[in-house]
Amino acid sequence: MLEQCDRAPLLDWEELPPAPPPRDPQLSLSSEPPQRRASGPGPQSVESVGAPGVRGGWSPRSPSAHTGPEGDAGATDEEGDCAFTAAALSVKDRRGEWEEKDQIVAVFVVTFDTRSGNMVEWCLPQDVNLEGVEFKSMASGSHRIANDFIYFRKGSYFGLACFANMPVESELERGARMKSVGILSPSYTLLYRYMHFLENQVRHQLQCPGQYSPLEAFYEDKKAVLPSGGNGLVTACPTSALGTMVNRCMHPEMKITHPAGCMSQFIRFFGEQIMVLWKFALLRKRILIFSPPPVGVVCYRVYCCCCLANVSIPGIGASVPELRPFFYINVADISALETELSYVACTTEKIFEEKKELYDVYIDNQNVKTHRESLQPLLRINSADREKYRKLSEQRQLLLYSQEVDGDCNTNEEDLFILFFMEQNNRIFQTLLEVAGSADPTLTTDHVRAMGLDPQGDRGFLVDLLEVYGIDVMLVIDNPCCPQSCFGDLM
Repeated sequence: MLEQCDRAPLLDWEELPPAPPPRDPQLSLSSEPPQRRASGPGPQSVESVGAPGVRGGWSPRSPSAHTGPEGDAGATDEEGDCAFTAAALSVKDRRGEWEEKDQIVAVFVVTFDTRSGNMVEWCLPQDVNLEGVEFKSMASGSHRIANDFIYFRKGSYFGLACFANMPVESELERGARMKSVGILSPSYTLLYRYMHFLENQVRHQLQCPGQYSPLEAFYEDKKAVLPSGGNGLVTACPTSALGTMVNRCMHPEMKITHPAGCMSQFIRFFGEQIMVLWKFALLRKRILIFSPPPVGVVCYRVYCCCCLANVSIPGIGASVPELRPFFYINVADISALETELSYVACTTEKIFEEKKELYDVYIDNQNVKTHRESLQPLLRINSADREKYRKLSEQRQLLLYSQEVDGDCNTNEEDLFILFFMEQNNRIFQTLLEVAGSADPTLTTDHVRAMGLDPQGDRGFLVDLLEVYGIDVMLVIDNPCCPQSCFGDLM
């Protein structure tokens, strides 16, 4: 049994204030959303994929009006606003369904040894399989930076590790001591809660190596109760049970509560090219992002890319590969990536660029490219893309104005951006399903425009979309050279 003094350093484990007692004593569910709170010298943790609050009657403008199979407007902009607001309120009302129990599978300390390289120095439980985690939690090239944080995947688990590099006057350590302190969980929705704790602990390990009592107490308090399988591992990620809830809500498993402005910085970083990434994400392509360290902000770009493909229409996406966030990867993950049909990942290892069989889309800084000839037309930004980006920027300005004038602190940019793309995706698939179920399953130029797409510039994207999602419609759109040309009868 651990002494009370061992628990003293754990008062700041979580970024959240204490939640009221749950109604069901068997469930440790929080009824309140995460609150904003600084996480020391690291990034600030804020509420993530949640519902924007509505203040003073204002709500973000929806993009273009939705139209039915005949091309007639199915909803005005005002009705679109109401739908946007209703979706936001519905998500807010159901937030309680998203809350999960803490499920920490393992806690570990990784160190860099000048003779042996990266190695696991300490872990609990002692028999947990941590093979390869020493490379996932200490990114290649990290010796050049002072600190970082890394999200990663290991099998069916997700991990978060905080890295720090401290100068020391030691010839044995070659003037630098480098460590990472990390945790594993079946889900990454709650890992953010322990960012501050991990940052503190990695500094503690650098200054006082070998003092593990706070980590031992942490594990005893937060450890998961694993199903009996004989090997101590979770064979299937428990978050898969959220699958049906994903269609009813907004991909709750995407919630990692990123730093303030993460999504807005992501979109400003890529500019109009965000629409290119949106199409690749919706088509479930394999997307690999390269960046030198630090890699923490790039892990958030992985998260943001996945958010672009959110759809809340029941049944959509059930037959297509799941867009899986791998977060940080290295050469040890090559064999795992060879079998993946769809993913988003980031790496600091330039060698991946040469392994073209592992990815469809490669992103280096702001340069988005693909070696697949069939996908290259999607790299071109068309007029409809620019219009969507303009509307997105306009909604952001309205939000900032509302925050400044009305003091609206309940709405944030992250919610706005995520709901913007989910509404856009819903509009596309709703129109496609209506056309497919009509007496004349023909997709016309009017339908395409109603979905917010360019009849000419997005023709290839639509053809791929219909094929990937198995939607049976006849795509007939006007061609400047050959009016009413047929471009596909897809099953």
